[in-house]
This record gives sequence, structure tokens and C-alpha cells, in this order.
Amino acid sequence: MRRQLLPRDLGFDVLPRDEPSLFKWFLASFLFGNRISQEIAAGTWRVLVEVHGRDTPARLCECTHAQLVRILGEGGYRRYDESTATRLQRLCRTLLDDYEGRILGIAEVAGTREEFERRLLEFRGVGPVTLAIFMREAGPAVFGPA
Repeated sequence: MRRQLLPRDLGFDVLPRDEPSLFKWFLASFLFGNRISQEIAAGTWRVLVEVHGRDTPARLCECTHAQLVRILGEGGYRRYDESTATRLQRLCRTLLDDYEGRILGIAEVAGTREEFERRLLEFRGVGPVTLAIFMREAGPAVFGPA
């Protein structure tokens, strides 16, 4: 079994209560959670974040659907590019509309880790695999060590 990629493999750490690193990891977890290779997911994350600067919900929402599909394709994320683009746009729009564009906004509304996880699972495209990947690093950063 291969080692799971971590934030440091992408060039950053998830820091306690740090919104930029939490969103970057959420975006990476979202990509890693699909049935696609880690290498392609990591490459696509790099194209989104490092090449195109789409490192916040607002910046990601500035993309049209066609632009986002093109960016995903640049990263090699072709098999699910249309559906992934749609889900990413909805995810970012919900973050902006319901949680002030912040992962920590979800935590503040939720109050508990369990409610936070339940709310994350409400995002289309976030299932148990994506949640587990995200919470492995983000859980302690949002709620402190277990």
C-alpha cells in the first residue's frame, strides 16, 4: 500500500486555526477523495493553487465552469473534470454564502467536531473518504489534539 500524501508533500502544513492552510487542504482532500491517482490529484491541486492562484473559495468561484474544466484538465484531472468543476463551484459558493468563505466558519456554526463533520458531508462530492483524508490533518488544527 502506498503512503498517503500529506500537506507537506504539497509544500505546506495545516496550522492550527489557519484558514488558508485549512482551505488548501480541503481542496486537496476533495481532489484526493475521487477515484483518481494521487499523482494526478496532487498535480491538479498544484495547477489550481500554484499556477492559477485559486487558493480561496472566492478566487475559485471567480472561474467560469469552462475555465475550471480547463484548469482541471491542465492538471490531468480529465476523467471527472465536468462533474468536479460543478461540485467545486457549488462547494465554494456554499462556503461563501453560508460560512463567510471559511472552513473555520463551518466549525464556528457547528460547535462540535461531530457536527462539523456532518456539515462537511453535506457538500456534494464530499463523502467518507474525502472527510477522512481532510480530518486526518485538519481535525487537530480545528479542534485541537484528540
